[in-house]
Amino acid sequence: MSSQTDYYELLEIERTADANTIKSAYRRMAMRYHPDRNPGCKESEARFKSVSEAYDCLKDPQKRAAYDRYGHAAFQQGMNGGGAGGAGFSDFSDIFETIFGGGFAGGGQQQAQRGADLRYDLEISLEDAFHGRETTIRIDVAAPCESCDGSGAEPGTTVETCPTCAGHGKVRAQQGFFVIERTCPSCHGAGQRIKSPCRACRGEGRVDKERSLDVSIPPGVDEGTRIRLSGQGEAGPRGAPAGDLYIFLHVRRHALFEREGTNLFCRVPISFTLAALGGTINVPGLDGAGHEIRIPSGIQSGKQLRQRAAGMPVLNGRGKGDLVIQIEVETPTRLSARQRELLEEFRATETGEECPASSGFFGKIKEMWDGLKD
Repeated sequence: MSSQTDYYELLEIERTADANTIKSAYRRMAMRYHPDRNPGCKESEARFKSVSEAYDCLKDPQKRAAYDRYGHAAFQQGMNGGGAGGAGFSDFSDIFETIFGGGFAGGGQQQAQRGADLRYDLEISLEDAFHGRETTIRIDVAAPCESCDGSGAEPGTTVETCPTCAGHGKVRAQQGFFVIERTCPSCHGAGQRIKSPCRACRGEGRVDKERSLDVSIPPGVDEGTRIRLSGQGEAGPRGAPAGDLYIFLHVRRHALFEREGTNLFCRVPISFTLAALGGTINVPGLDGAGHEIRIPSGIQSGKQLRQRAAGMPVLNGRGKGDLVIQIEVETPTRLSARQRELLEEFRATETGEECPASSGFFGKIKEMWDGLKD
């Protein structure tokens, strides 16, 4: 098969395909043409190599952008008038890299590409956020290949220094008065070349694997709190450092409490007799203890009472917020005959001073009507 076959045609995808579609197409094609499934078939082996080459280009946003613009010429020597060393440059970033400090770093190999960071969304209860919690999560992640120990080379073979860049990961080209550096087109900056790729990982040095991780959630976390697990992201290619795993916490709504910072709010309905006469109520907190709240006589709906240090703990600090009780006075809807009789007796004794806000409001109404009559 010609090495110039269009990468999108090789993977049987549209040019507008997203990253997930590209990855799925590659897995499907690689499984179809893998040498282990087609022993002795040279055509399948060649197709497998072409598919892997296509995926290696299209999975990288920068390589894909260069390929979309220049095609296969983007990775061929001599592009854009490359001079000595047969290397040109594909965009202005190579020039800036040279001018602003991106050289050979003393002739050493270019630093290996770090693995990708991952995100995991974890839902917890408000009680978990209050007390903290130890939990175990399972994630699908690219892990170092056990067969080749992450090197990407078939066991028993070695990784060779790239002859194009002599292990530097970059090549130089003369452009007039300038010496331009760009990533080596042969090893793509790795500084190494693998002649016999590992069959288990196809030379990547990593394979998809399910991993179990223990996560410690500290007390006081809130919606959107981020926990970073260093080095638990995707493994880098061919032994490069792994990325990080970021766990984003989401706190479920609670049946009783609402949270605002470190304070907890709770709406508590009380009877109108308790509101009128006063008394005490017991409100359970997230700490499992009961909090006795004193209700002053004559309290009105909407009044807030505060229990100090009964709220949420301060994340990575000391102390707690407050528990705020908002009173909602409930008017009775089911009265017995005796209760109705007692309330009628109470109404007969009302003077208007018992409810000054009510009597004041209706007094103003009367004044307004009297003024209209005049």
